[in-house]
Amino acid sequence: MVDSIRLSKRVAEVLACSRSVAEQYIEGGWISVDGKVIEEAGHRVDPQQQVVLAPDATLVAIAPVTILLHKPAGMEADAVLQCITPENLYADDRSGIRFLKKHTTDLKATDQLETMASGLLVLTQDWHVARKLVDDAASIEQEYIAEVSGELVVGGLVLLNHGLSMNRKALAPVKVSWQNETRLRFAGKGIQRGQIAYMCEQVGLTLVGLKRIRMARMPMAALPVGQWRYLKGYERF
Repeated sequence: MVDSIRLSKRVAEVLACSRSVAEQYIEGGWISVDGKVIEEAGHRVDPQQQVVLAPDATLVAIAPVTILLHKPAGMEADAVLQCITPENLYADDRSGIRFLKKHTTDLKATDQLETMASGLLVLTQDWHVARKLVDDAASIEQEYIAEVSGELVVGGLVLLNHGLSMNRKALAPVKVSWQNETRLRFAGKGIQRGQIAYMCEQVGLTLVGLKRIRMARMPMAALPVGQWRYLKGYERF
């Protein structure tokens, strides 16, 4: 683009402000170029393009966000962030948060579901949430629905609830109950990746499908597969 300059420089000139303030406006989603919102300070613009500051613009710092995603079964861990787009935002999201590209920067999953599993995945920029779900993971109860096949051995349900070991260590008690003829509900603390499949194998069952439906006090509820929403300000794990 002939004679083009960085958007941050152009905004600084138009608003008579510093480059850092210009970048804050841009990253906050308050600057449009020819009617299109641009959130990259390095975007190139030419002199003829119209650069406009939104009338409700503010320099309030962008708060870290936490995102709840309904991960599809079969999705690899490195593909998860590709779901966090405006198109996949849950239509019934009631957080009041405007989507910004800045919300995907340094966004980390608090843990990873198995590739074959679906269900609730938490991604966050907030160190408070990360500390609770990562550092205190052993004390966080998770709830899963497991689709199984095979025939449960005699006394198998008792063993699932309490009585199995993994890697030569006794597993913590897990609340396990039948939901129907092929589905088991697992609820327990410190559940490890691969643990539910292993537990099922030990009692004659094969894990066919796995869905996490809750982490601590946060249920996945009606969030559709492949869609996400923001954690609301009053919600707590």
